[in-house]
Amino acid sequence: MARSNLNTSRIKPRTSELLILQVLRRARLSPHFARVTLGAGDVNRFVPMGYDQWFRLFLPVAADSLARLPDRLTTLSYAKFLTISKTSRPVLRNYSVRAHRPDGPEGPEIDVDFVLHGSAADGTAGPAATWAETCAPGDSVAIIDEGVGFNPPPGTRRVVLVADESGLPAMAGILASLPPDTVGHALAEIPAPEDRQPLDAPDGVEVTWLVRESHTAAPGALALEAARALPLPGEPFYGWVVGESGLATGLRRHWVRGGVPKEHIMFCGYWRR
Repeated sequence: MARSNLNTSRIKPRTSELLILQVLRRARLSPHFARVTLGAGDVNRFVPMGYDQWFRLFLPVAADSLARLPDRLTTLSYAKFLTISKTSRPVLRNYSVRAHRPDGPEGPEIDVDFVLHGSAADGTAGPAATWAETCAPGDSVAIIDEGVGFNPPPGTRRVVLVADESGLPAMAGILASLPPDTVGHALAEIPAPEDRQPLDAPDGVEVTWLVRESHTAAPGALALEAARALPLPGEPFYGWVVGESGLATGLRRHWVRGGVPKEHIMFCGYWRR
């Protein structure tokens, strides 16, 4: 889920360093979601920030492929990373913290949810989805924390959150982190009814699930239509939209045309159809 079109003053982590973690367990949540729980290794050095905290995830493709990774990801270190042979260069993707638990059975735990398209068995899934379906306890991965994108102006009480399935883990993190008196709407587009998940949201935030009627429907189009149909609140609000690039840029354009200040909007294209 590559992130592009990012327009936000993100909150950076106190430290951003390479952490080596291990797979503790994995589970199939629904037809299009799998969850991998990470821990052990350097997990005690990970600082949870809540909301839509995200990180660079390095998946090994060879036994020693994590050994050559940079301690931090800068322009220079990323350029050096790309010089590693493709046969041994780890797969790099961006993911969100679905949940963090400081007191798991084996210490702190980080849940990471993966969207599954295609099948690992027949080779139609991407490398990250394939890994999520086939990893085993004890497998090593590396992450570099990148902080939080959700950063509303101080005193903002109302929110509108919109995402397709690729942004659902980040939306879930935001909903679980919001102050109890927050009000607003959360629109989540998913491929199938079975992909609904329990979400911990403030009582004043109405969560709406939008299920695509066909596997050929354009991802993000349903969420964009539903979000455009919402009346713009009469009071200031913070708009957050992530997912397919057309959803993110289209809704941001709609909000700006409606008079919403740009600094009250966070939009990010996680991927492009």
